[in-house]
Amino acid sequence: MSLWGIFLSALIIGFSGAMMPGPMLGVTIDGSLKKGAVAGPVVVSGHGILELVLVMAMAFGLKDFFAQHSVAGVIGLVGGAFLAWMGYDMVRSAVRNSISIEDGAKGRFNAQNLVLAGAVVSITNPYFIMWWATTGMEMIRQAYALGFLGVTFFYVGHILSDLIWYSAVSFGISRGKKVLSNRLYRWIIFALGLFLIGFSLYFMYSGIKMLI
Repeated sequence: MSLWGIFLSALIIGFSGAMMPGPMLGVTIDGSLKKGAVAGPVVVSGHGILELVLVMAMAFGLKDFFAQHSVAGVIGLVGGAFLAWMGYDMVRSAVRNSISIEDGAKGRFNAQNLVLAGAVVSITNPYFIMWWATTGMEMIRQAYALGFLGVTFFYVGHILSDLIWYSAVSFGISRGKKVLSNRLYRWIIFALGLFLIGFSLYFMYSGIKMLI
């Protein structure tokens, strides 16, 4: 995969995680109501610092671990399976109309320090941990094949998706406007889900190649 391929896949897959309602969306909504449009980028900064530490640790602390073909193959298969499950869940939620942006407001996290809140709601989210232990690890492994530059392109693409989405949410809420209609939101989630399912096949194919 090329550097731009790594960047674009990290960006699109990152959007699939960022746009799903969860605790980080709740923090952003609460912060936007109290502190305005700046809340989104500030929350993402805390989240991003945590992810930067994870990426560096996994890319360079586990480089010998990644180099083993059997390990790389298993990571590819598990990461692909998790990505497929994510995609299926997104498509199903969109088709059943069982998802909306407002879902994120149900579990709003009241916090004064938004940087800390962004990190805390991430590290305590089981979904976040599962993603990095499976799909995230496989994406870093593939990025590391192109060295430090590959890892950099992956991280920038990944964190940019969070920054774009949560900044848009924060700006919309601070202006008293809805970011997207629920109909358009569900169509986007549906399209992202299909992309994830397709990309999961690439992950699993890469894993099988490593194993054989």
